[in-house]
Amino acid sequence: MAARQVFVGFTTEGSTDVRFLRKIIERSFEEIAYECQGDVEPVVWPLGVKKTDLSFSEYALKAAQQGVEEIGMMILCIHSDADDATNQNVLDNKIAPARELINAQSDDTTCKILVPAIPVQMMESWMLADKDLLKNEIGTTKTDNELGINRSPESITDPKAVIEEAIRIARQEITRRRRKELRISDLYLPVGQKVSIDKLKGLPSYRRFQEDIRQAYRELHLMK
Repeated sequence: MAARQVFVGFTTEGSTDVRFLRKIIERSFEEIAYECQGDVEPVVWPLGVKKTDLSFSEYALKAAQQGVEEIGMMILCIHSDADDATNQNVLDNKIAPARELINAQSDDTTCKILVPAIPVQMMESWMLADKDLLKNEIGTTKTDNELGINRSPESITDPKAVIEEAIRIARQEITRRRRKELRISDLYLPVGQKVSIDKLKGLPSYRRFQEDIRQAYRELHLMK
């Protein structure tokens, strides 16, 4: 029997976030699909939704409708950084009102199944989940302590700044003649493609994301 395709559209806060999150979202939906009844094949696609002058709820509704029109979307995955020590504020003040607005639509042109991806503090905390990979991509043998990345990722209030400082420290050991400029923006794609899902599972915000994927599959009657 052919696999049942599940069309998943996703949106991110910014265009650079797509480079890091696309493969993570794809791999996460694929891994949980193995827990489903029968053969399930998630098809994950980024949605280019213009958010100018829209509230978060209006933006989510637009994505929920645009995804159905473009790809026959069955699940909308929407990213928003917590910018806080927990994701509760985003869940209460962004996701809950967005769900309410989406569920109030009476026609079938709107996707009603919403999966939030909410990294605690900011997306870069998920980059710090796999520190060995991060150091490999930076090209350094310095220790976590030397690079200042020895803390738990979700306890760092500005993980982006911490990674940028780690890059600066690591590049000091390379002679000026061989030193090629490396920016954090150069790391989003390779780290996002290679980051260990098992390492991500060490982060409560990622485990919550996984549980929301499971719930989405349940709503499609693909999982008990």
